[in-house]
Amino acid sequence: MPPTEVLLWSKLKGKQMLGCKFKRQYGVGPYIVDFYCPELRLAIELDGDSHFLDGAEARDLVRQRFIESFDIKFLRFQNVEVTTNLEGVLETIYSTVEWLRSEDATQEWGIPEPPLAPP
Repeated sequence: MPPTEVLLWSKLKGKQMLGCKFKRQYGVGPYIVDFYCPELRLAIELDGDSHFLDGAEARDLVRQRFIESFDIKFLRFQNVEVTTNLEGVLETIYSTVEWLRSEDATQEWGIPEPPLAPP
């Protein structure tokens, strides 16, 4: 994994983000997303230098739209954001997780309520 993925993974693994289980290098059709939370259908992608080459933006958009066609929400960050503003990246992920767990998101996205814990 690139250093920025290692850094972000160290903050996501082990259900550190509001108890969400994230997987890394998760396959969606022919594509792989950097991090994925099945509970919330949330993909997180980190963009390194290769994402800024000629034609990469168009390929990324096609890829993202394909992934979103499975009702997967998508967060995208540049590697430089992770290294220079990790707290801001984590805050965005945190806010997104909170919103996706809210009643508004459940109604808008059709995300099933998480199962209740046994008494």
